[in-house]
Amino acid sequence: MSLHIIENDSLAICIADAGAELISVFDKEAKTERIWTADPSIWNRHAPILFPFVGKVTDGVYRIDGKEYQMIKQHGFARDMEFSCISETEESIEHSLSYTPETMEVYPYAFKLTVRHLLNSSASRRLVIEWEIENHDSKPMYYSIGGHPGFLLPSNIKKEDCFLVFPGKEELQYFSANAAGFALPEDKHVLHLEQGFAPYQKDIPDTWIFEDQQIKSVGIAGPDREAYVTMNCDQFPMLAVWANSKGPFICLEPWFGRTDDDGFHESLKEKKGMEKLNIGELKKISYSIEFHPTKYSYK
Repeated sequence: MSLHIIENDSLAICIADAGAELISVFDKEAKTERIWTADPSIWNRHAPILFPFVGKVTDGVYRIDGKEYQMIKQHGFARDMEFSCISETEESIEHSLSYTPETMEVYPYAFKLTVRHLLNSSASRRLVIEWEIENHDSKPMYYSIGGHPGFLLPSNIKKEDCFLVFPGKEELQYFSANAAGFALPEDKHVLHLEQGFAPYQKDIPDTWIFEDQQIKSVGIAGPDREAYVTMNCDQFPMLAVWANSKGPFICLEPWFGRTDDDGFHESLKEKKGMEKLNIGELKKISYSIEFHPTKYSYK
């Protein structure tokens, strides 16, 4: 697996050609890793890019322009493909992925996806992730895209002692997915916050889905309520929070689009949250992650 590293005085960032995936953020001050280590017995990913779908399609089949296509795996195919590294500087790594005859069989659009990971020159502990999605087809293109970074918890903190941080919010609406991974948007819940803080709750469904661009910023904090990671995701209409019950990590997932509603069988054009690119159109999306200095131990 080919790897690429960018670094500054605070962080060393490692990106793989496989999936253009962020696989490591080494905190030089704390001398520790800040991204989930992809233990295959728990969850074998670090921070996959979800494209051209977020989540699942019903029965592994979706419909577009009267034709059926198979998409058996959840979260599309980009995370399992080899990207080309097209640019590498001291502060940025750029990858690209384009359509192939194989992708056209399961996703009938001529696309190009460009992924950039950039260290911020004015904020040494900030990583910026940029995506460009291009429609090179002769027809409008429908897609979803999302991030899925898993943040490693400090070794001396239990998940149930953590807080989710939603600055400036008093309450939020969320719903979850069923055991098969399909959304239950009619089963909404209210998350009550205390000065923007909500305790992580292990006894609720493992995925919280927030729609309608409720969230512009989200973080994870320890028992003292000091955030040790913050994500700025103000461009995204959706955010999910997910954690595997076995692993010491929490995922903060900015999304354009999401998994099918339970029982959904309509056309892709009617699928909740799908994005549309006209012929020749390009969309640029970005979010950032701040890895705050922390007193917590990761050893």
